[in-house]
Amino acid sequence: MPHARPRNQSPIPEVRWDSGLKEMNETWKGAVACLGVAVFFVMTIGIIYWQVVDQPNKNWILRGSTSGLIWERRSHSLVLQTLSEEKTLVEITVGNFPDMEQPFVKNLCWLNKTEFCYTWDATADLEISLEPGPSAGTECYTINWTPLHCKITLKDCFSMTNVSWYGGASIRAQRWPLNNVNTKSQPFVISNLTKNPTGYGSVLEKYFLGSTGVTVTVAPDVPISLSVESNRHFCLESPSSIAMVPLQYMVCISQNITSAHQEVGSQLSEQERRLPNTDILRLPIWRHYKAADSAAKMERGLRSFFNRLKRHHLGEGLIALNEHSTMLLSNADHMHLPMASRKMHALRHTRDFSLIKPLKFSITLSPYTSINSQLFLMSLQEGKENYWLSLQSKFDSHPTPLLTKWKGQFSVRLNVTNDAARSWYMDRVSLLWQRLGAQYVTFEGAEGNMFAEQAIQPPRELEGDKYIGIFALMAATLGNSTIISAVTRSNHLPLFIQMTPLQSDWSYAGLKGIIPSVLHYSLLGYNFFIPDAVGGTLANEFLTEEELYIRWLQIVTFLPVMSFSTPPWVCCDDWVLIAPITEQGRVQRDIYLPGEGHIWMDTNTAQVFDGGTLIRNYSVSLVEVPVFVKAS
Repeated sequence: MPHARPRNQSPIPEVRWDSGLKEMNETWKGAVACLGVAVFFVMTIGIIYWQVVDQPNKNWILRGSTSGLIWERRSHSLVLQTLSEEKTLVEITVGNFPDMEQPFVKNLCWLNKTEFCYTWDATADLEISLEPGPSAGTECYTINWTPLHCKITLKDCFSMTNVSWYGGASIRAQRWPLNNVNTKSQPFVISNLTKNPTGYGSVLEKYFLGSTGVTVTVAPDVPISLSVESNRHFCLESPSSIAMVPLQYMVCISQNITSAHQEVGSQLSEQERRLPNTDILRLPIWRHYKAADSAAKMERGLRSFFNRLKRHHLGEGLIALNEHSTMLLSNADHMHLPMASRKMHALRHTRDFSLIKPLKFSITLSPYTSINSQLFLMSLQEGKENYWLSLQSKFDSHPTPLLTKWKGQFSVRLNVTNDAARSWYMDRVSLLWQRLGAQYVTFEGAEGNMFAEQAIQPPRELEGDKYIGIFALMAATLGNSTIISAVTRSNHLPLFIQMTPLQSDWSYAGLKGIIPSVLHYSLLGYNFFIPDAVGGTLANEFLTEEELYIRWLQIVTFLPVMSFSTPPWVCCDDWVLIAPITEQGRVQRDIYLPGEGHIWMDTNTAQVFDGGTLIRNYSVSLVEVPVFVKAS
């Protein structure tokens, strides 16, 4: 067996070589790890600093040709600015969400340069679209908030800093501009101010005009609430409900406030405007509200009142009757009969109106009927319950008329969505107008939503102010000799608007509110209006404070129509003249100066005249207003 020889060992002895690489790897690994942590920490601090401190507070989110919208992250505001001068036109505070940092606002519609989309903390979707305005000089932004859950209230507030705002709704104590108003958040609909003194009044449009040339408009069918905090902001708010109602409005900018109103405000009604009967502009209105309990007494009282006007040389004018007096004169005991029977009945029971037919007067009607009236009882007998606003019974096929109070009596209200009811009502009005020979018909009582007032969900066709809109269209079918007490979206109709009743005092709910109300009505396109009577009418009694009466008279002298509830001989026989020119082309008229023993001076010529005398053929040119003051 061969012997296995051992291999010769190398002559060079083996030496273990320790390069120290292991120790170096461990050291460097630690160093690199520490360095990585430090770099990550610095980067994190840098990112946080950039987001919180160094990041620009303003992000352009949408730009037009002359303006753009900026997101101001610290104040949670959308800021509309001009591109050239970076002039702020309006700041809109987003009040929908709790206080939180929103460092990034990214456009989810980035492929479309005219739209901006964003989902806000899984609470609401925001969509903004840039749209062309009505002219080349106007740009508009449509803003649409959509809640992602029910019971979410959406709220945007428009700053009053360096912006004066106009428009909106009339209120009890009217102010001008809107910056001086304080109102709680409430549905932006016309209220009956007698029932709700802090509500919104008789003329309302979802249109707001800013002094920087910006406008805010809301579509008529979009429900909103409005609140105003004096000199801070006004806020638009969506109703909180399970229906998840969106908040939608449009903001437009123009070169200045004048062009903004001409281009946007003129679009409140796109229909051709029809003018009312302007004969009333040359006639002072005398409100005759003396109580009477029969038609005969009413007629005698009217004739006596007219004779007294003539004795004071005030015979030219229109005598206005309230609803009670109108009903007395209407001989309403047969007005509920069907048309054919009514005509035959009228032949047998024709009342002689010879005492009042020569007079110029207006009558007053409303859509209300007392539940004790023959008219209402007959409608129930004839199965016409649906002629009145009603609730549908779950157990009965017949509707139940909805009750409310009108002029102190439980009453029902005409159902203006029923074609047959509208025709029936207007037939009655036309017949009464013809029988009495009135010059004008005044409609009151269309304001207010009976369903909402009683916390009942209204039918869709009567939501918001739709009742008023339908009623105004009904009133306009009578012709152009119609007066109405509340309107919205109706400035194209041939109607005169009876302005809100005022208190008999010097406050903004009284004398001081006249000029702001005139400006407000005119801005919204209601140029044909009738101011409240000299001295106010809320007190339902004659005004005896001479100074207030005179100051009031001085203001309304230069308004379209002058009306009186307190006759001058009751308050201020020694102070007041009323001698308008009422015939075309005349430059002279007779003027009576009251107060025997007094001296009167013409402020235009400084001529003096004795009181208690009648000046024949006094010269009154077209450019002059004859004003006499007591000289002694």
